[in-house]
Amino acid sequence: MSDAAPPRKAPDQPWRTEGTPDEPPRKSGGRRPRGRWWSLLVTGVIVFLLAYIGLTYLDEGNEPTISYTEFSRQVDDGNVSKIYSKGDAIQGELKTAKDNPEGDGKYTKFKTQRPAFADDELWQELSRNDVTVTAQPVVKQRGLLVNLLISLAPLVIIVALWLFIARRFAGGRGGAGGMFGRKPPPKPVELLPGKHRTTFADVAGIDEVKGELDDVVDFLEHPDAYRRMGAKMPRGVLLAGSPGTGKTLLARAVAGEAGVPFFSASASEFIEMIVGVGASRVRELFAEARKVAPSIIFIDEIDTIGRVRSGGASVSGHDEREQTLNQILTEMDGFSGSEGVIVIAATNRADILDPALTRPGRFDRVVNVSPPDRRGREAILTIHTRDIPLAEDVDLIQLARKTPGMTGADLANLANEGALLAVKRGQEQVTAADLSEALEKVQLGAERTLVMPEEDRRRTAFHESGHALLGMLQPGADPVRKITIVPRGRALGVTMSTPEVERYAHSEEYLRGRIIGALGGMAAEDVVYGVVTTGAENDLEQVTNIARGMVARWGMSERVGRLSALPSDAQQAYGLSAAPQTLDVIDSEMRRIVDDCYEEALRKLRDHRGRLDALAEALLEHETLEEADAYRIAGITRLKKEEAE
Repeated sequence: MSDAAPPRKAPDQPWRTEGTPDEPPRKSGGRRPRGRWWSLLVTGVIVFLLAYIGLTYLDEGNEPTISYTEFSRQVDDGNVSKIYSKGDAIQGELKTAKDNPEGDGKYTKFKTQRPAFADDELWQELSRNDVTVTAQPVVKQRGLLVNLLISLAPLVIIVALWLFIARRFAGGRGGAGGMFGRKPPPKPVELLPGKHRTTFADVAGIDEVKGELDDVVDFLEHPDAYRRMGAKMPRGVLLAGSPGTGKTLLARAVAGEAGVPFFSASASEFIEMIVGVGASRVRELFAEARKVAPSIIFIDEIDTIGRVRSGGASVSGHDEREQTLNQILTEMDGFSGSEGVIVIAATNRADILDPALTRPGRFDRVVNVSPPDRRGREAILTIHTRDIPLAEDVDLIQLARKTPGMTGADLANLANEGALLAVKRGQEQVTAADLSEALEKVQLGAERTLVMPEEDRRRTAFHESGHALLGMLQPGADPVRKITIVPRGRALGVTMSTPEVERYAHSEEYLRGRIIGALGGMAAEDVVYGVVTTGAENDLEQVTNIARGMVARWGMSERVGRLSALPSDAQQAYGLSAAPQTLDVIDSEMRRIVDDCYEEALRKLRDHRGRLDALAEALLEHETLEEADAYRIAGITRLKKEEAE
């Protein structure tokens, strides 16, 4: 089943539909939309003008002006058939075309001017040579109406272009965005025949969330039972969670499971530069949904327009956002009779939403969508690999154990990367090696073809061996899965460690172990070379974040106490939520913890220098060591923990 978004009804419509019925045919004799007549009229005028000018005037009006001497010569030669004179201006036509002595090409029709001082016998010459003197101009002149049309043509073209541009940018809607008239609502589209809609069978790894949404599905399937009991279904459901956890897929699955129409839009698609367009689009969206109620409206990234509103004056962009939000609140509040329309919204930042949006009567129910656990990841991998031919050596259970913290989108990308690698290698099936390499690419980045000097390569081998050895020696640390000195992404080498079982709470001992493991690379360089390099930059960032959390957030420091001195949202603006004295204590405690962990790392590496050298030499020889080889070379037996089923 593809997880692509439903199609749009029309290019200028900000929402997509799925599962809506066909619109009934329009009755004859009804009023046609004003916008269509206007566009037809403009098109007809432009076509008429172009055709009239092209057919009537392009081949006329190009008669040359010749000298009076040349005219007299043609009269004497008997080559003039007829003329027309108005004052001293003369128009005429030759019997036989002649070369124009004062221009290029030949001419038949001509015009000239008789000099006022001429004292010739022109009439006698014309009579002698049988020249007809007509009462009508030889070259017809344009009339007043034609001249008026020609003069108005540029203006009409400019207006037509302006209308086209205005409709393109404003979407052709009424109000401030429509400019000139309102387009009719686009015809709802029906799901393509034979296309399977997304249901709960296509969603895995978040069973507890599906349980909360079952109430919505049951209400949409049996609304009368709830009405008889006087129960009202929540008007809105807010799905909150980190990116890639399947919020959009869940919303589509609810609609597919209940078999109701599904309208999908991103909140940013309602916002335009012109104030009032977003509110107009919200009204249209709810109007379309009420026509086919019961139905579901899904608004993705609602925090784009649903942020907490400020009390002061704002610029037009904020006015447009607030008007759009107010319109959503009004539609959900029931003034418009939106019975049977359930709004599902998704956000990554539920903490910044306006309280009016999350109060009862709007988004009554907030559902937190978290990354899946091990069993959930296994089920998600099963879904995303059902169309991929897997080799017999592929163990999805083991792969799920190696991917803690990965979301459904990450796992889908992992399966796809494995399939791409298999295609590049010309294989018929995806092997465990393909998926393992795809996991490294997703987590660590692609391999770099970097030629390092031997000294830097050796230093990198000791750096990664220090990480790995301390991870093996530290009690309760995450097992080492792989060590490599092949450059990936920004790193010159990588040591992969993932937990054996899911961890939802971390003890102080475990966190100190992570700090010791992260400092292992710097400590190994210190032990072997007596100096440290810039290769520990990323390690120090991790160490700083863990130590700051231990001291200022999780109450693991006696001096700071059991309080949250620096909440998580204040870490970016470090120092804004605590007194200066408290910050000094936090800094000193962080330094104490990190210094103690570094001394312990140095001590353990000195005590096990032989194991450190053995790992480094093996890395220099093989470049990459898998889990079993790494523990064997280090001479450490790892006791696997049996995971509770």
